[in-house]
Amino acid sequence: MTYANIILPLPLEGYFTYGVPETLAPRIQPGMRVSVPLGKSRMYVGIVADYPVTIPDPSGNGCGKEKKIVYRDIVDVLDGAPMLLPRQLRLWRWIADYYMSPIGEVYKAALPSGLKAEDGFRPRTELYIRLADRFRNGRTLTLMLDSMKRAAKQVEVLMAYLRLAGVDGMDDFSPSTPLREVTREELMNVTHASVAVVRALQERRLLVTYEKEVGRLNPGTASHPERMKPLNEAQTEAYNQTIMQMMTHPVTLLHGVTSSGKTEIYIHLIQKAISEHKQVLYLLPEIALTIQITERLQAVFGSRLGIYHSKYSDAERVEIWKKQLSETPYDVILGARSAVFLPFQRLGLVIIDEEHEQSFKQQDPAPRYHARSAAIVLAQMYAGAKTLLGTATPAMETYYNARQGKYGLVELTRRYKDLQLPTVEVVDIKDLYRRKMMTGPFSPRLLAAVRDALGRGEQAILFQNRRGFAPMVECRQCGWVPKCPDCDVSLTYHKNMNYLTCHYCGYTMRVPEVCPCCESRDIRGRGYGTEKIEDEIRNIFPEARIARMDLDTTRTRNAYERLIHDFSTGKSNLLIGTQMISKGLDFDKVSVVGILNADTMLNYPDFRAYEQAFMIMSQVSGRAGRKGRQGLVILQTKSPDLPVIRQVVENDYRAFYSDLLAERHDFHYPPFYHLIYVYLKHREENTVNSAGLELGSRLREIFGSRVLGPDKPAVARVKTLSIRKIVLKLENGIDYARVRQYLRGAMEAMLKDRRYGALQVYYDVDPQ
Repeated sequence: MTYANIILPLPLEGYFTYGVPETLAPRIQPGMRVSVPLGKSRMYVGIVADYPVTIPDPSGNGCGKEKKIVYRDIVDVLDGAPMLLPRQLRLWRWIADYYMSPIGEVYKAALPSGLKAEDGFRPRTELYIRLADRFRNGRTLTLMLDSMKRAAKQVEVLMAYLRLAGVDGMDDFSPSTPLREVTREELMNVTHASVAVVRALQERRLLVTYEKEVGRLNPGTASHPERMKPLNEAQTEAYNQTIMQMMTHPVTLLHGVTSSGKTEIYIHLIQKAISEHKQVLYLLPEIALTIQITERLQAVFGSRLGIYHSKYSDAERVEIWKKQLSETPYDVILGARSAVFLPFQRLGLVIIDEEHEQSFKQQDPAPRYHARSAAIVLAQMYAGAKTLLGTATPAMETYYNARQGKYGLVELTRRYKDLQLPTVEVVDIKDLYRRKMMTGPFSPRLLAAVRDALGRGEQAILFQNRRGFAPMVECRQCGWVPKCPDCDVSLTYHKNMNYLTCHYCGYTMRVPEVCPCCESRDIRGRGYGTEKIEDEIRNIFPEARIARMDLDTTRTRNAYERLIHDFSTGKSNLLIGTQMISKGLDFDKVSVVGILNADTMLNYPDFRAYEQAFMIMSQVSGRAGRKGRQGLVILQTKSPDLPVIRQVVENDYRAFYSDLLAERHDFHYPPFYHLIYVYLKHREENTVNSAGLELGSRLREIFGSRVLGPDKPAVARVKTLSIRKIVLKLENGIDYARVRQYLRGAMEAMLKDRRYGALQVYYDVDPQ
């Protein structure tokens, strides 16, 4: 018997080895889906990782002391061809190894659900009608029609079918006459006939019905390369430089200011790749961004373009997956993070737009991979494939690699049509609050600017990086604040539904009418979320057409599209949102952007806080004055003298980078060091505390002062589990393969202790 290593969608390390029956051996190869048993009664769909494999002697060494190994057999092979290409399996293995995650977790993240179950995917079919073979002759059919004079409706339907099928007349009608396929629905729509009439024709054995797989994917339109907009002088220079840099670098950074026309450069690069018979992967950090860019790409590439992200149904994603394995795959895939897992047969170019975005990093569940890094590795697996990173505010690590020469660097400093960057005015709200001149979270200057913009028929955007009505509610009598019973966080108030919710575990409760501590009825919201901003701005500008874009208003597939379409067409003229509004959206009439409170981003307890704040503020500012006139940004803060605020005002990324780089070097942070966070979770706080101390001690024996902690993270209890966090700071050039080996060894040694049987330990490599 031969054997195969199988990947199962389980959070367990390594592969599962199964025997391959002789009847299945000719059909099996790596990348195929197989049905295998596990446990007493469970069946799983596994992926063949290696075949054939050599196994230890199942009977032991003959001394009788070793336990005999019993290998179970694969039950069935589910496909006629592999569902994973060899490069995809290599990518899975790289992600599992680098991000220290079981490969079964990679499998769970990579494949659509319909490919993870034997009966999980059902092709979409449609009922078609055809003429029975014995009537495919003009004379025979005429005789049959003559005999049906009393069934006028049936004759009418049959004649309508013949017209739809392309039969011009009975004289020349023969078995060799080609017939167009006709659906039953099409025939009923044309004749307004009932199903009963069609069934009567079936009973006469005149018509035969059959099902046909039609698919769920939009067939699209022809490609139109001629619709590409010509590049202006600055764009042409950037395009040519990008081509040159790609000749000598596998990865190139296109650093272009907001509204400089980077997307048009991407389109020209995509067309070049297609003309060379190569495929393109175009990654975006937010589903919302795919909506606007889809229209621009479809106008040029038509049916060559495929869209892949989580808002599409699972069945649609399965069909895209299978199309990519077919003889006619999409030339261009536009998608969010998960699109990196799709199969590509001839990948030539990867574009990662807004490459700085944290959304490219998967947080929970595992694998906690970064799509930017995974896409770069994927491209390197294809001979000659290149990666282009595009952004107005590069991630520190990316810009450092570009300045060091590891990546190519192209800079585009002029806005499209030479539009001016927006004017950024800083408003000191600390002083205004002291003088009681604020209207809620709005300064007089901001309200005046919004009022003027709306009065001119223009649009405004208000940015608040917190959803919900209020971050918390509080009893004004005794100070009671409702907390999540399962997490160490206060509950967020959502006014429209009148409930409190935990944004970590989803726990909800009604807002109490009286305080449970003092029975006071004076319970009010504290702070401002996007919902409350919307509520208050509606009172100030009752005539405004207000829309809100946050996680609560964009849960459905079409919600993004509707919100963006309404704002783009002027149906709404005042948009309130979280950071999802900052990511590359292009609106023609936005003249004013308000950043309501920069301090909530700057004061976040994380070493990336200033980097993220600079990026978000710069990106949000870039939404203003896109076409026709210079925009205005009102930046409200209690810390107007911070250097980062001045750098946002002056749009001085280089000064910001230089200041932050020195700080990162001094305190051993990226790009000079790699970070690995080790998390421990357990229901008992004492247990997780002792486990953290023990694991920290074990790691210090190996890594010394590179280990920090254990400490409590900012939220130290989530979903009833207490959490501890250990930080490893590892200098560039260290042997990461040995690091991972030591980490796993230390963890396995500790987990042998019975006290830690229920302990969860996982890693976050290169955290964002």
